[in-house]
Amino acid sequence: MTNFLPALYEGHAPITLQNLFRDALEAYDDWDEGMPEPIVSYEGNVLPISEVFDWMKPCTDIMPANMIGIVTDRLSKPWSGRGPLDEMTFSTAARVMSVLVRRRLRRFGRGSIEAFADRFNQPLHAE
Repeated sequence: MTNFLPALYEGHAPITLQNLFRDALEAYDDWDEGMPEPIVSYEGNVLPISEVFDWMKPCTDIMPANMIGIVTDRLSKPWSGRGPLDEMTFSTAARVMSVLVRRRLRRFGRGSIEAFADRFNQPLHAE
């Protein structure tokens, strides 16, 4: 499903993909308990935030500081990076966020875009 997302080049993501990651982080941040998994849009296509996080797992780029707080606020232990400014890569953030999404989906059921789509695939009349 994510074959329309731009590929990473030697571990580096284009800025459009980094912006999509930011959108997915913000969607997670706004995600209310018990609601379906949020979706984001990229060039007219929609996808669940979990797919964005999975796509960015190999990305070695350093995340901008303004995105790190969304990730670190959800950690049970304080974040401590190896860099002078506690740098975090997109890869690290993507792995953390993937776990958080899976936990929430497990806790509240499937709750993904598929569940939303299933509502529209039900027959209108009982046969």
